[in-house]
Amino acid sequence: MTRTAAVVGGGIGGLTAAIGLLAAGWQVTVYERGQTLPTTGTGLGIWPSALHALDSLGIGAAVRAAGLPQGNGAIRRPDGRPIVALDMDRIRARHGEPVHLVPRPALLRVLHGALPAGTVHFGVPVDDVTALRAGHDVVIGADGIGSRVRTTLFGQRYGLRYTGATAWRGTADIDIDSGGETWGTGARFGVTPQGPGQTNWYAVLTVPENHRLTRPDADELRHRFGHWHDPIPAVLDRYATSDVIRHDLYHLAPALPTYVRGNVALLGDAAHAMTPDLGQGACQAIIDGAALARCLAGGGVEAGLRAYDRERRRPTRRMAAASLIVNRLAQVRRWHSARDLTMRLALTFGPPA
Repeated sequence: MTRTAAVVGGGIGGLTAAIGLLAAGWQVTVYERGQTLPTTGTGLGIWPSALHALDSLGIGAAVRAAGLPQGNGAIRRPDGRPIVALDMDRIRARHGEPVHLVPRPALLRVLHGALPAGTVHFGVPVDDVTALRAGHDVVIGADGIGSRVRTTLFGQRYGLRYTGATAWRGTADIDIDSGGETWGTGARFGVTPQGPGQTNWYAVLTVPENHRLTRPDADELRHRFGHWHDPIPAVLDRYATSDVIRHDLYHLAPALPTYVRGNVALLGDAAHAMTPDLGQGACQAIIDGAALARCLAGGGVEAGLRAYDRERRRPTRRMAAASLIVNRLAQVRRWHSARDLTMRLALTFGPPA
């Protein structure tokens, strides 16, 4: 008898899980609130561990082809002096390949294209999973950082906490030689190449939650970052032609005691929303989705869900905690020398891969 799964959320983790379950012989329906796949979005760093998970689903090569390898970079001070190198050659030597930079829309197109037509039902929000739980063997909550499935299962205690910072993300029509971040006082700016003539950028400021700026966003960012080292001023000069997204940064706290309740499993940001400071949100969602499908491919549903929770809860909690530590370090307003030394020591042991 064919087993059935309903996936709430057609983002990176939900689509990955759907691909794996369909390959294992499940009947899968994905419910996505949005009307269609997004056409805009900045680049994502897909680390080797996530690429290997995609390889297990047969789509790793397509994802690599949709992006480009990330080159070496650095974390710098506003005047351009390096704090610590970001050594992609070291990652390549350890894992056989570097991080790949893939635009979010391109990644989602690859994932969606690996599913049979009609698997994803766009424009269908799911606010109550009760009916889905009764009608399917498994329900997967992949509905993102503001997950309603998570709230249904665990209530308001496990909610989003403001990190103290807000971010702007965009792309600029400019070439850069290498990427990295620049850390100031309660402020950061990052750039990564996306392709010929295209650069991803993001800016982060320490401000109160829901803060209203006294000047337009573009003017505020030029005021805060326009005197920093190249290519930051040139990137901001192209603000008007960027598709800029602004949002406050949140993480999930306290951590969930389990990612499974009954026949419902959470994955990705719904399970462990973390700050973006290690660039691991998309990667962990991919690994979650592949692991969940693998755990459910063989034996019974209950045993498979327990195995998924055992496999993924602890490593994702550690990753979320480490990301939050970096967030705190990057946003400090003093003790910069101690912060810089801490980062150099941390990267000595190698970044997550």
